[in-house]
Amino acid sequence: MKDFISYSDEELMQEIKADNMFAFDLLYKKYSARLYKFGYSLLKSQEETENLIQDVFLNLWQSRKRVNKGSSIKSYVFTIAYNLAISNLRKKVRDTEFVDYLKSLQEINEEPANVELEYNELSDKLDKILESLPKRQKEVYILHRVEGLKYSDISERLNISENTIENHMSRALKTIREKLGNYSLTVLLFCYLFV
Repeated sequence: MKDFISYSDEELMQEIKADNMFAFDLLYKKYSARLYKFGYSLLKSQEETENLIQDVFLNLWQSRKRVNKGSSIKSYVFTIAYNLAISNLRKKVRDTEFVDYLKSLQEINEEPANVELEYNELSDKLDKILESLPKRQKEVYILHRVEGLKYSDISERLNISENTIENHMSRALKTIREKLGNYSLTVLLFCYLFV
């Protein structure tokens, strides 16, 4: 049985559109950990973030037939997560401890189209950078950052030392940071969450 690394997002989405629950489960495994980090960075609550992740994937499942072919699934689910998280925060506006937090998000809220555009550009650029990495670096990066495996688990799976894995990760992250270049504040958030 193949894991989610073996399938592209487009292949998974085609299967999901055909009501394939296995493909949906693979897509969930592929993005849930990163969506959790993203959601938690905004909501600062484990329970609310877990509910957010459920809502994101429920939304994806319910709208699966309407997702355009060739659309970036990664951008799609992160945009849903961002919008749901911001809606959640707006509902708490009466709670005084969230007022300052919402003010800090105001700049982002004023130009959501720019944030989404910049995120899409960053996401596409990261995908290209990952494709350009040496095979082993890319494999280690995906196993650690996407699948969430510990170095010890990766070491066992790939039959290489943890020091070698650490070296591959270090080189991959250095390359990614260098090639991402200078973006605005969004790149800092992006790097913090995904790189």
